[in-house]
Amino acid sequence: MMSALAKNYNRRKIAFKRGKGSFLYSTNGKKYLDFVQGIAVNSLGHANPYLIKAINKQSKKVWHVSNAFLIPEGEKLAKRLAQKTFADYVIFQNSGAEATEAAIKIARRYFYSIGKSKKNRILCIKNSFHGRTIAAIHASGSKKMIEGFGPKAGGFDHFEFNNLKSLKKSITKNTAAIMIEPIMGEGGIKVHSNSFLKKLRKICNEKKILLICDEIQSGIGRSSTLFYFEQAKIRPDIVPIAKGIGGGFPIGAVLMTKKAASGINIAGTHGSTFGGNPLAMSVGNAVLDQIYKKGFLKNVEKISKYFHYELNKIKNDYKELIKEVRGVGLLIGLQLYNDQAKFIKKLEDNKLLTIRAAENVVRILPPLNVKKSEIDLAIKIVRKVCKEFNVK
Repeated sequence: MMSALAKNYNRRKIAFKRGKGSFLYSTNGKKYLDFVQGIAVNSLGHANPYLIKAINKQSKKVWHVSNAFLIPEGEKLAKRLAQKTFADYVIFQNSGAEATEAAIKIARRYFYSIGKSKKNRILCIKNSFHGRTIAAIHASGSKKMIEGFGPKAGGFDHFEFNNLKSLKKSITKNTAAIMIEPIMGEGGIKVHSNSFLKKLRKICNEKKILLICDEIQSGIGRSSTLFYFEQAKIRPDIVPIAKGIGGGFPIGAVLMTKKAASGINIAGTHGSTFGGNPLAMSVGNAVLDQIYKKGFLKNVEKISKYFHYELNKIKNDYKELIKEVRGVGLLIGLQLYNDQAKFIKKLEDNKLLTIRAAENVVRILPPLNVKKSEIDLAIKIVRKVCKEFNVK
C-alpha cells in the first residue's frame, strides 16, 4: 500500500510496537537497544512508569485550556526551572524550533523596547542547527537547509565555529545577540570549551549584546549538569530548551533574565495556543522530579565517563576507523573517517540504534537513566562492528 505521508523523511524500514526503558521492540518481534531515544528526547527512556502515572493523573483532570487563563501546572514548572537556573522568567512553547523562534523575537524586542530598533541582527555559527522554521534555517546559514525556501529571511550574520577572531569581526553596531549551541548536535557533536564560553560572555558584556545559548539538545541533564553552560560558570541571557524536558511529550520553553524578558512583558507580544497546556506541564514537572533527585545528575556524570572511557579504548584499537570520540555526558559522537551510513546500518543489524550527525559522526544518545549493563551491551556491539569493518 502506497504511503500518504510526504517524502520529507528518509525513514528506516523498521516500526516499533512498544518500548521499555532503553529498549524498543519492533513489529516483527526484534529487540533493539535504543541509543537514539527520539534524538535526545526520551530523557527517562520509553514508557517510564513515573511519567505514565503523571500523564494518567492529569489526563483525568484537564488537558488543555487557553493561556487566557491561569495554568497552575505551568506556574509550578516555570518556578522550578527558574529556581535551579539563571532565569527570572520562562515562556512555554511546544518544540525546539518554536523556542528558537521565541528566543530571536525576545532578543529583538528587548532592543526595540529600549529605543534601539536597528539593533536587531543575530550572530550565529555557520552551519549550526536551530530548527527548521524560515527564521531558524537562515540562522543556521546552511546552504543545504536554505535552498528553495527564499526569499532570504534577513537579520542573521555568521562566524566560524570556535573562532574568536571570526566572531569579533562579525559583530556590528546592529548586532543584538549572539546565538550558539554550546554543544553543536546536528553539526557533529562539536563542543565549545569552557574557555571559549567565558570569552564569549565577556564579549557580549563589552559590546552590550545578549547571549543566547541553545540547549535544546544538550540541556536538562544530557551533559551531566542541568545545562552545559553551567560547566563554564557563565550566565546567558536567553536559553531555548525542548527535547529532554518533556521526556517524549512535546514541550519547548525559553528561559530568560528579567532584562531580556522586559521587551515582551506586554500582552500579545508573543503567544502559543498549545504552549504551556496543563498536560504538557504535568509531564515536565514529572521529568524534573526525576532529574532533580539527589544523585541523579552525578550518576549521569559517572556512567557517561565510563562510556567515554570505553569508547576511547575502542577508538585506540581501531584508529584507522574512528577519528575521534566527541561530546560531553550522554551526548556522544563517534567521528569516523568514512562509511558513516554503513557503520550505523551495521550497528542496527546488531540491534543497536544510533543516528547520524554532520562531519561523518555517529550520534549516540542513551536515556539519562541508562544502566551500566546496557552501556556494556552497546560497547560490545560497537566493538563487534569495528572488528567487522577492520577485517574488510
